[in-house]
Amino acid sequence: MAEAHRRHDLLDVEPGAWAAAVIARADLAEVPHVAAWVNDGRPVILRRSHPGEDAGRVPVGLPLPPRDGKRRIGLALPPDAIRPRAPVLLSEARAACPPSWAATLEALIALGERHGLAPRPFGSLLWQSLTGLPYLSEGSDLDLLWPVPGAVPSRLMEGIAAIEARAPMRLDCEILLPDGGGVNWRELHGAGPGGTVLVKHRDRLALREAAALLAGDPE
Repeated sequence: MAEAHRRHDLLDVEPGAWAAAVIARADLAEVPHVAAWVNDGRPVILRRSHPGEDAGRVPVGLPLPPRDGKRRIGLALPPDAIRPRAPVLLSEARAACPPSWAATLEALIALGERHGLAPRPFGSLLWQSLTGLPYLSEGSDLDLLWPVPGAVPSRLMEGIAAIEARAPMRLDCEILLPDGGGVNWRELHGAGPGGTVLVKHRDRLALREAAALLAGDPE
């Protein structure tokens, strides 16, 4: 069954609900950016639920920039306090990247186009493009989501591997499956015949056979 809200979804929050959630957390009183986060026009991201959290509330998070401690802030909000925001595409985030990344980004965007897919940034690139705060450095990984509408093309894995081999950064890619689960591209690519991979959902982890997720590619 598909999930109503999926890991990595961007969400806008009603300002009053955000203020109430932050005030209820004494440990956030002096943390930079958090109190004004929503009023500054910034979204939060859907995260995995923690054991014991209220299932009736929506688990959200935001990361602070490295200069402010790189802390990950997690809150749980009422469902009526959030609304979805359109995802950011890699093609829309290019301006936030170091110049040395340009050729790699163009190759990844072209790879997506060959497979009818649109990669999306997460991690440092996403947050720098959304906030203008300094999350990225020359040594950062490039974190990407690859939403697929069905089985995962085997040649997509091969293409990512070929691009990473000549890239100036490590590629940390997660394949987003139609049911909302996410699988690490490197694990899927290296699973081999009969191998299994870990699939992450909003509220659970599952082991799946790699072969059941992959599609044979036409010649």
